[in-house]
Amino acid sequence: MRKKGLLSFICFQLCAMLVLPSVFAAESKPQPVDLTPNAQSAVLMDADTGTVIAEKNKDVKLPPASITKIMTMLLIMEAIDKGSLKMDEKVSVSEYAASMGGSQIFLEPGEQMTVQEMLKGIAMASGNDASVAMAEKIAGSEENFVSMMNERAQQLGMKNTHFSNCNGLPVANHYTTANDIAIMSRELLKHEGITSFTGAYQDYLRKDSPKPFWLVNTNKLVRFYSGADGLKTGYTSEAKFCLSATAKRDNLRVIAVVLGEPNTKTRNAEVTKLFDYAFAQYMNYPIFKTGDQLGEFMINKGEVSSLPLTAKQNYSMLMKKGTDTANIRHELVLDTSIKAPVRTGQPIGKIVVYNGDAVIAEYPLESPADVAKASWWKLFKRTTSSLFHTD
Repeated sequence: MRKKGLLSFICFQLCAMLVLPSVFAAESKPQPVDLTPNAQSAVLMDADTGTVIAEKNKDVKLPPASITKIMTMLLIMEAIDKGSLKMDEKVSVSEYAASMGGSQIFLEPGEQMTVQEMLKGIAMASGNDASVAMAEKIAGSEENFVSMMNERAQQLGMKNTHFSNCNGLPVANHYTTANDIAIMSRELLKHEGITSFTGAYQDYLRKDSPKPFWLVNTNKLVRFYSGADGLKTGYTSEAKFCLSATAKRDNLRVIAVVLGEPNTKTRNAEVTKLFDYAFAQYMNYPIFKTGDQLGEFMINKGEVSSLPLTAKQNYSMLMKKGTDTANIRHELVLDTSIKAPVRTGQPIGKIVVYNGDAVIAEYPLESPADVAKASWWKLFKRTTSSLFHTD
């Protein structure tokens, strides 16, 4: 009976620990290691591939506090990319936005700040008032903006998330998971300019006023951990101390999320353990970097006959350090049967990665632009031109 009891206890302890799944080319499956004993939930993710390196209760729904603002910042960055918002554009502060309590940059009703200044206030000082001001700027109201947040969460596959506000102040029906936070953190990091805000340790707002406002990043790891440059802290009495952090060394960028920590010291220490583990054990094998030329996609009967393809993100493989990479190769496989019209985002092929003859990864590719169907006259000219063309 004693043996059975001991065995049950050991099994229970292992199940409660942070589980480390196997990653391609690992020599053996990593053993469970308890890196975050004080966190209610945790995830360690490779930012390039989305591979979960380690996790503890990753799908448990918990209040995220100000980590909510990662989604707020994502929608801001996406609006800037679409051209519907500019960094130097002025944002007027409503009475409602100025009334937010908790962490704030003390906006006054009627005050104006640029989008860039608002981003500083959100990323560094966790400004609840700045978050609402930006929500109203983008969507007309916080309510409309929250609908956008939930829609984007569903698009990203964040299946266990529901937002009820844009800043994480305590409210009913507002929850997410460590895994979903890692997913939206990874998406935010695709906007490379965001780390100029989240990675800054200190800055100022209202620089030209008699009383400039000093900003100090609530995430102290950006100062004290080599390679750390984001992303967002959070705290409420309900959520306790939370953090979605990111760090990059060499070619490897990782995301570490911890929820429900008892204090900031423990929170930072356990995120540091996750970072240390990732950088000690893993490496990134690059295939394509963002902006690399991939080739051309041919379009049958299109207004244009081909589109240049560039990598819109980093394509890489996460591997254990010391892995033999001599037999790794990749191929660009494009669908040659697609005819115009073609829409932006339409699947057009994939990047296939091999280890010898074995397929170890596939990355889908999408059309970078719309291509209308060519007129019969353009097709006729194109055909006759090719008939009479000589080298």
